[in-house]
Amino acid sequence: MQSELRKQLLDAFTNAGESYLSGQYLAELIGCSRTAVWKHIEELRKEGFELEAVRKKGYRIIKTPEKVTADEVLLGLTTSFIGRNIHYEESVESTQKIAHNLASQDVPEGTVVIADEQKSGKGRMNRNWYSPKYTGVWMSLILKPNIPLTNAPQLTLLTAVAVAKGIEEVTEVIPEIKWPNDILIGGKKVTGILTELQAEADQIHSIIVGIGINVNQKIEDFSSEIKEKATSLFIEKGEIISRAALIRSIFKHFEKYYLLYLDQGFLPIKLLWESYAVSIGKTIKARTLTDVIEGKALGITNEGVLKIEDMSGSIHHVYSADIEL
Repeated sequence: MQSELRKQLLDAFTNAGESYLSGQYLAELIGCSRTAVWKHIEELRKEGFELEAVRKKGYRIIKTPEKVTADEVLLGLTTSFIGRNIHYEESVESTQKIAHNLASQDVPEGTVVIADEQKSGKGRMNRNWYSPKYTGVWMSLILKPNIPLTNAPQLTLLTAVAVAKGIEEVTEVIPEIKWPNDILIGGKKVTGILTELQAEADQIHSIIVGIGINVNQKIEDFSSEIKEKATSLFIEKGEIISRAALIRSIFKHFEKYYLLYLDQGFLPIKLLWESYAVSIGKTIKARTLTDVIEGKALGITNEGVLKIEDMSGSIHHVYSADIEL
């Protein structure tokens, strides 16, 4: 986790933009000695930040590292609580596992676990999620909403909207959402979302939202089995995407929509979600644990449940399923 001094230092550089900040100014701003400021500057350099130091002017950051460390994400982050507390690991088995452990330790809402690699990334229905080093965004967000247990799946749809908005803002590529949690570009999957609960009876303690985004993989990085179904932002855009900038954008949109959701309920999120939905009005197959329903996707209810009209005109309400277009 980042120290408060480091966060304040990075906030200062964020607000300064291209301007220089003197050691004395930084020391007074964050309430420490100039020596302590210098030590923090040196720690940033060790992480891969390039800082320019000019006599009588001070410091400014001119280049950031390729990793998605806490410092890299915090530099430029504009949220008030989403992503302000970051647990970064270069390589982990699963960010979800770490997030579950942290949530049980009563960390603040908005805490996020970010890794540059997952060796055993988790997808829905216990599937593996391919998470190679330095290529994607692999993270888990801890939420503590005061909502009914039955409303928890709505946060999967909210997350999909925030991720879609972040992708669109950073890449100018417009993604589509396949109910409930896949984000597609050109019909291929670029993002998966996994929502898990820590709850008892009818009370939510924490919701852990796992997000996996294929960012800078090349076509040859995918196995022959995966490349037919998956893509990356690099493949679609044709240029390297800043993973930290993407994370910051997602956090910004997530916080905005999350606060809107807590204030006004699911309806405004539903409208946003439908604006990105790929399946509405199309014939789809929904594979549930017990059945296969084929028919026209009518949209989602105000609770986020998928409605399908089959060939006989019957309306089915689908709470969980794999969707085939």
